[in-house]
Amino acid sequence: MDKLPKIALPAIFAVIVLVILISKSAITIGSGEAGVLYKTFSGGVVTDEPPLGEGFHIVAPWNKVFIYEVRQQEVLEKMQVLSSNGLEIKLEASAWFEPKREFIGKLHQEKGTEYIQRVLLPTIRSAARSVVGRYTPEQLYSSKRDAIQQEIFEETQKIVDGQYIQLNEILVRDVTLPATIKEAIERKLKQEQESLEYEFRLVTAQKEAQKVIIEAQGKADANTILSASLTDKILRDKGIDATIKLSESPNSKVIVIGSGDSGMPIILGNQ
Repeated sequence: MDKLPKIALPAIFAVIVLVILISKSAITIGSGEAGVLYKTFSGGVVTDEPPLGEGFHIVAPWNKVFIYEVRQQEVLEKMQVLSSNGLEIKLEASAWFEPKREFIGKLHQEKGTEYIQRVLLPTIRSAARSVVGRYTPEQLYSSKRDAIQQEIFEETQKIVDGQYIQLNEILVRDVTLPATIKEAIERKLKQEQESLEYEFRLVTAQKEAQKVIIEAQGKADANTILSASLTDKILRDKGIDATIKLSESPNSKVIVIGSGDSGMPIILGNQ
């Protein structure tokens, strides 16, 4: 019994040391994350092996693990750029991106955990300045927003793709022009809209006038054809038919035969 404490103390000490070593060696990597292993005594950053995946890992206590988020992320950048005529434009854009999982070791070794500030944001700013400098304020304000967005994406992607970053999308959130320029553009757009409306009304009126002319011409042509086809004999026959129908009417009347022009009957009623 007297010897038990002497045996137990080293065992307890060993257990404590083991617990400390395990606590220093245990690494838990969360969802959407990956770990870059740094071997202190054997080569530094591991770049020729896949990164550590999600879950629990045991590493040597003298080594380190740097954890990166590998799911899609968003970064917002506000910047001032110049249009093609030198006007200062405020541009707000966001990027959807993620580090390339298989190259996280390289990314950590060459760029570090601050790769967003060191690589991605400067590239977005450079691309935005280059693209916006090709357009006028009017184009930026109205019709070219989608084209600008796509061009910034393409120019940014060319650079960051070789920097172990996968760019998924660039979204131009806002383009702000100086107030005086914006008002001038809006007035111009309003005038253009009013001009288009006037031209539409003018064209509509011209079409309506043309329609009336065509209808009138059609009636005139019909009357000409009808007049040409109505001979004296046909007119007399139609007059006789009309006289017969009127004579059959119950209304009182006096019929005088052969007293009209060309021998046509004259029909006199009691009025």
